[in-house]
Amino acid sequence: MATTATILHADLDAFYASVEQLLDPSLRGKPIAVGGGVVLAASYEAKAFGVRGGMPGRQASGLCPQLIFVSGHFREYQRLGDAAIKVIGDFTPLVERISIDEAFADVAGCTHLFGAPAEIARAIRQRVRTELGLPISVGVARTKHLAKIASQVAKPDGLMVVDPDTELKFLHRLPVELMWGVGPVTKARLAEIGVLTIGQLSKIPGWSLERLLGPAAGEKLAALAWNRDRREIKPDRQERNRQLAGSLLKSKFFDQLCSTLLTESAAACAQNPGRAEP
Repeated sequence: MATTATILHADLDAFYASVEQLLDPSLRGKPIAVGGGVVLAASYEAKAFGVRGGMPGRQASGLCPQLIFVSGHFREYQRLGDAAIKVIGDFTPLVERISIDEAFADVAGCTHLFGAPAEIARAIRQRVRTELGLPISVGVARTKHLAKIASQVAKPDGLMVVDPDTELKFLHRLPVELMWGVGPVTKARLAEIGVLTIGQLSKIPGWSLERLLGPAAGEKLAALAWNRDRREIKPDRQERNRQLAGSLLKSKFFDQLCSTLLTESAAACAQNPGRAEP
């Protein structure tokens, strides 16, 4: 298992709503909701009133009378989501996209090209903001589980780097609902036994959690409460090859590498003139 924080989780903030505010600047700073009968997504201005995705439109309007509904531009969501993931792929070929607006990345093998993981995360955030005009939050940690939690803590439009030496202190103070797999039902069941934080969850025996939540969920949460997560980044093979080429071409060492290879090739040809051509 990794001992350094080289896993990134990047998540575009309030993505659908942010795209709508990008496309129509008059909506910036205003509470908006994508959808109609049901809210598909809400801007942070709308979330401040309690508006959430999946909420009936009538309920959302009741919470926020000034709420503006927009129909949505789904082709733009796909285009900009793809573009953001491509930015991440310019730094590492190990990118695992898990939705239209978020992805994991392992940068352990490219720190010699682009700097420390935190520097890479800052560069990704800056490029997405500059090139696409969108906010993106990034979490950096030792595992996928903790990196995803860190990106949630970083929101909106922030960066959170979790030091492996203090990761449990960071993790155990957080509410259980930030954990992957803890939805409203699981949260309610845990609350019934007095478990509100991940630290409290970590003290519950595994057998007790399995009895409460079932064998699979109980075992999983018991491990994640101690940040035991062996999952690796699983990139698409064709996407990985494309990103690898992109990472190399954009690295500051590319010209130096080409020069070195050409010099070595010339020297080899001089020593073996009969093999100068294939």
